[in-house]
Amino acid sequence: MLTVPNAISLARLLLVPVFAVLVVTERDGWALVVLAVSGASDYVDGYLARRWHQTSALGRVLDPAADRLYIAVTLVGLAWRDIVPWWLVVLIALRDVVLAGTVPVLQRHGYGTLEVHYLGKAATFCLLYAFPLILLGQVDGTVGAVAEPLGWAFAWWGTGLYWWAGLQYVHQVRLLVRDDPGTPAVAPAGPASREAEGDRPGERP
Repeated sequence: MLTVPNAISLARLLLVPVFAVLVVTERDGWALVVLAVSGASDYVDGYLARRWHQTSALGRVLDPAADRLYIAVTLVGLAWRDIVPWWLVVLIALRDVVLAGTVPVLQRHGYGTLEVHYLGKAATFCLLYAFPLILLGQVDGTVGAVAEPLGWAFAWWGTGLYWWAGLQYVHQVRLLVRDDPGTPAVAPAGPASREAEGDRPGERP
């Protein structure tokens, strides 16, 4: 757990409240600098984790958590400033609420969280670019005029993909529950239970 990549990921998380204050107080230049640093550190920690063989379960949690927090903070900050509509905030947040509801269902059937679908990665990529570009669009001049429509294009594609990936995830959960309707979260120990587990290739500990 105490690795350089994880320390970089933790630093990204600690910059989230700093970024939130900058967005709300309309210090857009500094906010974009923090986003740029965060984006660069995201690449660096992933590269170092692979290069130094320091990938970890904690790192796999911290990275997507930081990405989602930056998306959420940017989105709420822009809505607070009336740059994006609040219904878009609700639409994106509602998807995460729906997926959060699948966690106890998976746990009840003895499964952990499922692998992230490539659609979810594509959606996160789009949204990570969308709202910073919309924020950059508030700058006067050619840069702002180009950035804002590009940011909205990423936002609409990202939101659509975000929900598509969420529905795929819910479908996966539904299939697991359908095929495994009565499995307890913790199977009793013993030869019989181990033999039963061997007949269930899809079951996860």
